[in-house]
Amino acid sequence: MSKKSLTQVSEEESGDAADAGRRRYADQAYDALESMIATLRLKPGAPIVEAQLIELTGLGRTPTREALMRLVSCGLITQQPRRGLQVSEIRLAEHLDLIEARRALERLIAATAARRAAPHQREELLACAEAMTAAAARGELHGYMAADQALDRVIHAACRNPAAVAAVIPMAIQCRRFWYAYQHQGDMALGAQLHLALAQAIALGEPEAATQACEALMDYLRGFAQAVIA
Repeated sequence: MSKKSLTQVSEEESGDAADAGRRRYADQAYDALESMIATLRLKPGAPIVEAQLIELTGLGRTPTREALMRLVSCGLITQQPRRGLQVSEIRLAEHLDLIEARRALERLIAATAARRAAPHQREELLACAEAMTAAAARGELHGYMAADQALDRVIHAACRNPAAVAAVIPMAIQCRRFWYAYQHQGDMALGAQLHLALAQAIALGEPEAATQACEALMDYLRGFAQAVIA
C-alpha cells in the first residue's frame, strides 16, 4: 500500500475539520431549537417553517435541517401527512408515565456521573446549579431555564453513557416544556434547590447521594405534574 502524500493528509485533515465545524453548527442549531420548544417560543402544534428557523438561528440551512431531523427522531417535532413538520403536542395523560421512565434513566446517569465526572465537570456542575439558584432568587425564568439546560448537558457529558443520554434527552426536554407551560403552579426556588443538591452530590463523587437527590427531583416533578393534571 502506498504512503499518503502530505497533500492527501492535509486534505483529509481539512475535511475532518470541516466536518467537525458542521457538527458544531448543527449542535448549536439543535440547542437553539430545543430551547425554543422547551420555552414555548415554538408552541405545541405550531407548523415548522424552515426559512423562519434558519433566520432565527442564523446558522444556515444544513445545520438547521440536521437539527430538525434530530428533533423529529426524539419526538419533539412530528411529521404530519400533507401538513409537513410541526411541534409535538404536550400530552397530559402520558406525562406521569414519562416521568417514571425518566426516573430510571436519571438514577443511572446521576450515579454514573458521580463516579466518572472529571474535575472540571464537577466545578461546572456546581456553577450551573448555583446559576439556577441565583436566577430563581431573582425570579428570572429565562436564566433559570438556561442554567437547567446547561446543567443537563454537563451531567450527560460527565456520565459518559451515550445510550442512556440519548434515551433521556427527549424526556428531559418534554419535562422542561411541561414545567414552562404550567410554571405558575411550580416552585422555582424549590426546583433550584433540588438541582443544587443533585449537582453537589455528583461533584462530591457520591453515587448513592446522587441517586437520592435524583429521586427527590423526580418526586418533585411528579408532584408538580399531578397538581397540574388534577
